[in-house]
Formats: sequence, C-alpha cells, structure tokens
Amino acid sequence: MTSFHNLVNGEWIAGASELPNINPSDTSDVIGLYAQADASQTEAAIAAARAAFPAWCRSTPQQRFDLLDAVGSEILARKDEIGRLLSREEGKTLPEGIGETVRAAMIFKFFAGEALRCGGEVIASVRPGVGVEVFRQPLGVVGLIAPWNFPIAIPAWKIAPALAFGNCVAFKPAELVPGCGWTLADILHRCGVPKGVFNLVMGAGQVVGNVLVNSPQVDAISFTGSVATGRRIIAACAGRGAKVQAEMGGKNPLVVLDDADLGIAVNAAVQSAYFSTGQRCTASSRIIVTEKIHDRFVTAVIDKLAGLKIDHALKAGTDIGPVVDQHQLAGNLKYIDIARAEGGTVAFGGDLLQREKQGFYQMPALITGTTPAMRINREEVFGPIASVVRAKDYDEALFIANDTEFGLASGICTTSLKHATHFKQHAEAGMVMVNLPTAGVDYHVPFGGRKGSSYGSREQGTYAREFYTTVKTAYTAAG
Repeated sequence: MTSFHNLVNGEWIAGASELPNINPSDTSDVIGLYAQADASQTEAAIAAARAAFPAWCRSTPQQRFDLLDAVGSEILARKDEIGRLLSREEGKTLPEGIGETVRAAMIFKFFAGEALRCGGEVIASVRPGVGVEVFRQPLGVVGLIAPWNFPIAIPAWKIAPALAFGNCVAFKPAELVPGCGWTLADILHRCGVPKGVFNLVMGAGQVVGNVLVNSPQVDAISFTGSVATGRRIIAACAGRGAKVQAEMGGKNPLVVLDDADLGIAVNAAVQSAYFSTGQRCTASSRIIVTEKIHDRFVTAVIDKLAGLKIDHALKAGTDIGPVVDQHQLAGNLKYIDIARAEGGTVAFGGDLLQREKQGFYQMPALITGTTPAMRINREEVFGPIASVVRAKDYDEALFIANDTEFGLASGICTTSLKHATHFKQHAEAGMVMVNLPTAGVDYHVPFGGRKGSSYGSREQGTYAREFYTTVKTAYTAAG
C-alpha cells in the first residue's frame, strides 16, 4: 500500500506514524497510508517557513502570480482525477467532487491575480511638505488548519491568499481527508514553490494543531472547524498576540413564506439541507415555514426526498453519498433520537441504509412539529437532517431565523420584493440568499459570518487581504 509523506523544507519526510485513509462509501477501500507528524516535525516545518520568509516576502508579484497560476492550471487539468480522489475519501458524489476541484483551481487563479493587485494609497498629509503612503506587507508564518468537509476548496482559499501576499505556510489538513491536502502539496512542490515557503504537516489536531497554535514562531492562524476547537484556538492566539481567523459553523435558517414559488422553495430546501450529505457549514438545517404553505411544502419535500438516490459516491446517478465516518453517523442518529424525545416527528427518513458496499449510509431525515427551543434547532448537527418550524407570518419567521447563537448563512424564499429586501437587511448572518440554496457560494466574494459562526476577517475574494497582510503607514518629509 502506498505511503504518503509530509513536505517539510522542500523534502518528503515520513511521519512518526501512519494513518489509513478510509473510503466512507466502501470501508474495505483504503486509499493509502498518510504520515502523522509529531511535535518535532511540526516545529521543523515552522522553522523552515520562518527561514524561507525573508526571501519569499521580497519575491515579486510576478513570481507569486506564476506559481499560483501554474497550480490552478494543473488542478484544472487533473479535475477528474482529483475530483474522484475527493469523492473517494470524503463521500461527496463524483459531480460534487469534480465541481469542488474546479472551484479550487479557480481560487488559485483568482489569487494569482490578487498578487498583482495588492496596491496601497498615497495620501496628502495635514502637514505641509510631508508625504504619506499606506501599504500592505505579509504577516510572516501562517498556520492553516482545514476541515474535512471541503478537502480541496477550503485549503485552496487559505493557501492561495497566504502565498499570494508573501507569507510562508505550515498547512494541516483534516485527519479524515489527507489525500486532497497531500495532492495540493505535491502540485505546489512540482510547480516550484521554494523550499520552506509551503510545508505540509499531516496529523492529529491535538499534536500538529496544538504546536501550530501555540508556537511563538507562527504569526497567524486560519482555522475552519468546530465551535469548541475554534474558541480554544481564539483564546490561545489572543493570549500570545497572534492574529487569528476562525470559521466555526452555523445553524442556518431557510425561511419559506406563503407567497413563495413552491418548486423553487423545495429545491432550495433540499439542496441546502441534504446535498453533500448535509455536511456543509452553510447547510440550512432549520426550515421556517409560514402557515398557509406549510403542509404543501412538507408534502412536496417528502416527495422530493423519496426520489433521491443514496449510494456510493462514485456510482453514476447517486444524489447523496455516505456520511463521512462512523463517529459522525452516530452523532446524526443521536440528534434524531433527541428530536423525537423533545416532541418532534420524523416525517421522513433518518434510518441507516445497507448498500452493495459497507459504508456509512443514512436516509435523509425531515423532522416536523419542532419548536425553536428544541436542541435540534439550537445545535449544529452537520448531517442530512433538517427540522421544520411553523411560523405565523414573516415577522415571526424573521425572529425565529435570528434567534440563534450562530450567524453564517440565512435564506428566504418569497416572491415579495418587500420581504426579500427587508430580509437581506435584517437577517443576522454574514451571507444571505434569496430564492437560492444557502449552500453554494462564489469564490471571488467574501465568505464568513457573525455571532458564534465566525471570528476575525472574512475569507475569499479581495477581503482575504485583510487577514493575510498587515498595514504600514510611512511618512516622508520632502525637504
């Protein structure tokens, strides 16, 4: 079986141990053995990044453009191969895996351009004979910690801006999905990233992540993952004065008003809540439906769910693949039991499924008769499970939508321009969708939320510059 090593200072190095990468569609399929770094190897990666920084931060925008553009081109040329790997290790359907891979390529190409566009300002001073310049400089060494649910897109939108703006990187992919992270590292290496500028350290969060977060040689941490881990990272970085950016999930609402187009609303709900097996931080797991359309909407969603094919991620015609692993599957089943115990009705699905290959298959679940106070409507589940809350009118629906500690994405289905406009302004979320699924965002605009969902600067688009650079103001006397 093939072993895949870490990349430290331009060299492929075996880890302290290896971990098998298991296909959730077929648990007998082991994709490979992936190195697990220990603390000393992680520290070596940080040291390599620190040593490489003086030269890389002085590299020209053209050098950084050429590297990132070449990486994007190779990802695009290999989209079918990499997309298949992604689907094999994470459980997304093959079209979703290829689509995410293309998105990663576009992210690298976008930030190749951003390397050329990182400008500044020349401002007149309030004092005569003095010139003022404001410009941006790289931070230094950045630790990047990625989640398992988007194995190539999220690493891309962290790595690409970090390198575009002249930082050096120590990157830790999620333990469940190291394959795409390793492939990105291999592409960067072969495209000529200088030694030490980019380092791959695969391994456990308690080991690799802990070293990255607490090292005085790491100037900033960008993290995507759970709320509990994110809060610990924020506290640790604040304690030592490091810059930190954390994306920590959501409990996203989709409001369906009486005047909504039923077909559009059902499609938005099913796409938002269930596709990618519901394993998206932008998934709409709370569907808030007003009185007159409620029963028709629930019936139509159940009909739609009954027609979906849940099977092996690589099988043609599969709509929804498996849950990522046994731990996540057990958590999903636990929340269904909790919802029942609190008075909810499982109107459809939720059961385990048997398929040709042994995997983590679950029928999507729709839970009706829920109230905003139930745990199923308060806590992030991160699976193919959605709950329905009945609201009397738009005002109550908006109140329920905002009644959460999270604030990542929020959606509404309506034909009313008045309500759509009001919702865009008053939904307490970083991203708002009108007559669209809440899951599915563009790569060239900011991504992030508010309240408990996000901390620090936005990711993606031109707003990524805010996190990966620091601002310097220079004054010059003319005489």
